[in-house]
Amino acid sequence: MENTIPRRIYDFLKEFPPFNLLGREVLMRISENILVQYRQPDEVIFRQGDAPGTHIYIVREGAVHLLREINGESLMVEQCDEGDVFGIRPLLASDNYALTAKVVEESLVYAINVEGFREVLENNPRVAFYLASTFAAGIGEKYRKEGKPMLFLEQDKMVDANFPLVEIQSLEKSKDPVTCLPDTLIRQAAAVMSNHEVGSIIVVDEERRPVGIVTDKDLRSKVATGAVSLEKPITAIMSSPVITVGPSITVADVQIEMVKNRINHLCITEDGTPGSRVIGVLSEHDLMVVQGNNPALLIREVRRCKNGGELRNIRERAEELLKKYIYQEVAIAFISTVMSEVNDELITQAIRLCQAEMDEEGHQRPSAGFCWLALGSEGRQEQLLRTDQDNALIFEDVPEEDYDPTKGYYLKLAEKVTRVLHEIGYEYCPGEMMASNPSWCLSLEEWKKQFSKWIFEPSPKAVMYCTIFFDYRPIYGLKELSGQLTEHIFEIIGGQAIFLGFLAKDAMQNPPPLTFFRNFVVESSGEHKDEFDIKARAMMPLADSARVLILDAKVGKINNTFRRFEKLAELEPKNKELYELAADAYEILMRYRALQGLKNKDSGRYFNPSELSKMERVNLRNCFQPIKELQSLLSTRYQLAYLR
Repeated sequence: MENTIPRRIYDFLKEFPPFNLLGREVLMRISENILVQYRQPDEVIFRQGDAPGTHIYIVREGAVHLLREINGESLMVEQCDEGDVFGIRPLLASDNYALTAKVVEESLVYAINVEGFREVLENNPRVAFYLASTFAAGIGEKYRKEGKPMLFLEQDKMVDANFPLVEIQSLEKSKDPVTCLPDTLIRQAAAVMSNHEVGSIIVVDEERRPVGIVTDKDLRSKVATGAVSLEKPITAIMSSPVITVGPSITVADVQIEMVKNRINHLCITEDGTPGSRVIGVLSEHDLMVVQGNNPALLIREVRRCKNGGELRNIRERAEELLKKYIYQEVAIAFISTVMSEVNDELITQAIRLCQAEMDEEGHQRPSAGFCWLALGSEGRQEQLLRTDQDNALIFEDVPEEDYDPTKGYYLKLAEKVTRVLHEIGYEYCPGEMMASNPSWCLSLEEWKKQFSKWIFEPSPKAVMYCTIFFDYRPIYGLKELSGQLTEHIFEIIGGQAIFLGFLAKDAMQNPPPLTFFRNFVVESSGEHKDEFDIKARAMMPLADSARVLILDAKVGKINNTFRRFEKLAELEPKNKELYELAADAYEILMRYRALQGLKNKDSGRYFNPSELSKMERVNLRNCFQPIKELQSLLSTRYQLAYLR
């Protein structure tokens, strides 16, 4: 007959992280060797500064406070209740305990011997990663990069039979790439392609280094039309430079390169650069062999869409792709890149369709060009699910007599574009922060004046606008207009340092995500009563902090929040650990919001904390830790105590 006490311990532990990550046999072995301890109120299990003991602890019933002793005063750092692990210092090193563990009510505590548990960690890296990332950054480095995505999904969801993940598979390169020298005639190269039944030929130098590529599309569009003679050298129609990749390419790498560069072929070289020998070629067809629905193909289909309904269908298919990526724990950096490229192409095609419609209606296109800007989460390349629209439009400066017709045209265009985007599923912005609003459809000079006014007269409303508009990213049109505006902003901020203080102060306004007792702060009334707002209470404090710090560093063209933190870690070595924690936290929050949105078929912004598993609650709470430290850094750096 099975021993009932170890069995009861096993039944308890298997519900809580990290023990729920262990197999039955291993966890049963641990349960058989656990000490069950009764602890009375005010009893101290270990003190700050004590040498590490021989056990780690799990609260079975009751509560234990972890306290930091400072100048004779005790500051509560953590409240451990049912299922919480504490006192893992003996697993980390020979360092003394950093906190005091004090029992606050009658408690039943399980104690696990450290020696036996070390072997479990060595054989179960996900358990080690969980403990490391939760309790100490130092031990976590080995596991942090490897295990970061595996944070929320239950074991049975990690491999979903409906979503075979091929993005991480290596692609077989073509064994013998078809090549020719630069002086080869087009007629000869076409014959070689035909004989080998391939859709591309790589133009190489005498050392077999790639100098260009010609595809069957080039032959159709440039030669078959009669534009270029068959007797010309192949260099007359080749595309150059060639986009090259290394031999260890994966499906994900191919997707990123094809999507980013809008190409259908990649050249594989010995070291991944054009300066080494060609060893293979990959085409979009190679992707299709292993995967029917990939981002590059979706984007290609976007360009063939004729209306908002067809574009909506593509976005829905992209969300199926997102679902696959999320449930297979693909890195958020990859997911956000792919989804941003899909979003950008949808917006671009919407603009093209609307311009064509205006041409048909007889509207004369202005001589002044324009640039369409994405703002907010799309500007930061963080819009995984469809949310409200946030966009703006810049057009080139024109003489006064041409201003009204130019602005009139672009306002009309913006109205049509925002309507198509709404049809695709991007809701209208409730605050009308869209290019169809005359206030957000301005000439370059007007935009410069607008930002100057916001920066030199930083009212609360002006600062609010800046938090939205400072994340702008050019999507379509004359992107140099966006660059000129960025240069202007950095120039005037340099002479108005106090503005950064106001921006930093605004970053402190978001309400804290946790109560004193580490419960989630939920909405007290309204449509989302008793729900947690992950955007306002967790994501925006991080995004706002990253924005003001990157502006202060005068670094442009990095809008994504976790990439901003990564850059800041590089720029400020003394705060490297904090910024890396913040980057990791933001990626986790993005993933969790996407999970909630896919589950509830909405934006994922609100959810009920009571529906979270213990592991999810712990991991989310850990994501909140950098917020307080970042806000403390902002307060000190910008002397916010003196800012009124």
